Amino acid sequence: MDNIAIKRVTLSDVAQLQKISRQTFSETFSVGNTAENLKKYLDEGLSVEKLTAELRDSNSQFYFAIIDNKVVGYLKLNSGQAQTELKDDSGLEIERIYVLKEYHGKRVGQLLYDHAIQMVRQLNAEYVWLGVWEENPRAIKFYKKNGFVEFDKHVFKLGDDEQTDIMMKLHL
Repeated sequence: MDNIAIKRVTLSDVAQLQKISRQTFSETFSVGNTAENLKKYLDEGLSVEKLTAELRDSNSQFYFAIIDNKVVGYLKLNSGQAQTELKDDSGLEIERIYVLKEYHGKRVGQLLYDHAIQMVRQLNAEYVWLGVWEENPRAIKFYKKNGFVEFDKHVFKLGDDEQTDIMMKLHL
């Protein structure tokens, strides 16, 4: 798809950010998780208040992928102290790349990823890292295809369920 635009998300976009965040998270994780745990995460982790605070953090950046004026995916990058774990100034975290299910396989995720790498290079980071659920083989394959290697694991709490994320890194 050649008509995909990447746009920086601003505070005025918070309602649209919440909408795409909740929809893509639900599409990705509703299978294999209870409705209660999913609802708790959506209500707490993707609330307007939490997203607004993240948008106000100068060390976090969000970007929309847009096709024909429709937001079809998004990216969240963290640097410095906004990173969820490593908090290393020489690294940058890709915290989220999510694409609506109907747009999987249409290069939206790859373009968001490419934009992330462009931002990593602009910030002169030495590496980029991320966490991906061990039961998300599609995402793991995507990151391995792009040169990421596993270096650790961490726990991601979805509701009251502790899940294992594989931590992956790419040195630039």
